[in-house]
Amino acid sequence: MASTLKVSGIDHLVFHVKDLARARKFYVDFLGMEVDHERSWQCFLKCGNQGLALFEVSDEVRGGSELNHLALTLQSGDLERTKKTLEDAGIEVHGRKGDPSCIYFQDPDGHQLQLLTRE
Repeated sequence: MASTLKVSGIDHLVFHVKDLARARKFYVDFLGMEVDHERSWQCFLKCGNQGLALFEVSDEVRGGSELNHLALTLQSGDLERTKKTLEDAGIEVHGRKGDPSCIYFQDPDGHQLQLLTRE
């Protein structure tokens, strides 16, 4: 059965977070995303043409387990300097065997993030 629907892109992803203010600060102040709109329990961020929504949840819901990882493209800079910036902020980073063009780390709620550069 052929579909008559054709999506044109991803509007946003949702991360569950335990502390919305902490998560907002991490994504806005540290990673440079912009706030699109927000309420007391949610914050919608823009990253280029894509969106990330942060939803504050109760302690019963475990943050960081809804998906494998979110890959983010660096606008500029090199990975070694970026890795040092993350490590200087107390963030543990690791790479992927055989792929020197990306690094992985976790946000404060345990979501795995990937930073990569496009040659």
